[in-house]
Amino acid sequence: MASQFPRNQRFSFAAFLLLFQLFTVNLITTDAQIGVCYGMMGNNLPSANEVINLYRSNNIRRMRLYDPNQAALQALRNSGIELILGVPNSDLQGLATNADTARQWVQRNVLNFWPSVKIKYIAVGNEVSPVGGSSWYAQYVLPAVQNVYQAVRAQGLHDQIKVSTAIDMTLIGNSYPPSQGSFRGDVRSYLDPIIGYLLYASAPLLVNVYPYFSYSGNPRDISLPYALFTSPNVVVRDGQYGYQNLFDAMLDSVHAAIDNTRIGYVEVVVSESGWPSDGGFGATYDNARVYLDNLVRRAGRGSPRRPSKPTETYIFAMFDENQKSPEIEKHFGLFKPSKEKKYPFGFGAQRDAKIVVDEFNATYPLKSDM
Repeated sequence: MASQFPRNQRFSFAAFLLLFQLFTVNLITTDAQIGVCYGMMGNNLPSANEVINLYRSNNIRRMRLYDPNQAALQALRNSGIELILGVPNSDLQGLATNADTARQWVQRNVLNFWPSVKIKYIAVGNEVSPVGGSSWYAQYVLPAVQNVYQAVRAQGLHDQIKVSTAIDMTLIGNSYPPSQGSFRGDVRSYLDPIIGYLLYASAPLLVNVYPYFSYSGNPRDISLPYALFTSPNVVVRDGQYGYQNLFDAMLDSVHAAIDNTRIGYVEVVVSESGWPSDGGFGATYDNARVYLDNLVRRAGRGSPRRPSKPTETYIFAMFDENQKSPEIEKHFGLFKPSKEKKYPFGFGAQRDAKIVVDEFNATYPLKSDM
């Protein structure tokens, strides 16, 4: 059958359809990779049921909880939201020293809610380091991880629920260039056995990645566009890899640090990333808006070092939390405690995107699932 379009228009229409398909696939992928951390350190926050409804109405499909808050877990039932369930540092000693305590913890906080709550990871401890203020907890992290893992494994759920821990970037000794990333010498005896366990259990390492703190601590050497994903060109050339933003460089320094232990291949999930809107150097509403918007867009792809799989990323945090300190910690929220959005971008079908096809010299508004 002869086409009703002239040849050049047929080509243009086909090009548009191809771009539309690629665009749609990318948006679906992006949507699936973004979560938001639900912190509760505020005396004016909505109820758990309201919060879960807010996640769902904004098409936020993943959540991180820092402790097994029973009201939140109840509200998550049948919501379809995937969950990182946290074990507070204060519980590590008990879980590490008594396997029965770990089994009871898993029964009370995991089995009592599974599978109506889609627990994907258990984060056993957050930002524990063998040096510094949290050093006392370090001796308990791996034994607690192992006891929780064994309790999950005993129920045959170790392939569905992965047990890990969350670290911060202070454990990285060298991050520049990213390919030379390495863990600090004084944390290797702590971290290497954890990486070995993660390899055995096929679990990812959870890492909190904050370009904001790197930028605010060294604005002379780190440009704001590089930190905000807005640099128009490659800023750091590292062999075959080029870095246009600091997030990718920091993430790949972690990938390289893991690889450079020569223990084996372990994936990384970015369990926190965010930008404050007030309270410190570079902490402005506009900077936060640009960073977070671009972080959502970026989540549909991998990093230069590991490009084949999109980076699962959790934004910190859902709300401004008025009981956190220092002051800057109060201003990381995507939403105000009133449930009003702080920023104009969204996560689901309410988010408009535009795609420009030069051949048509026209702009086509599309609905994004980012």
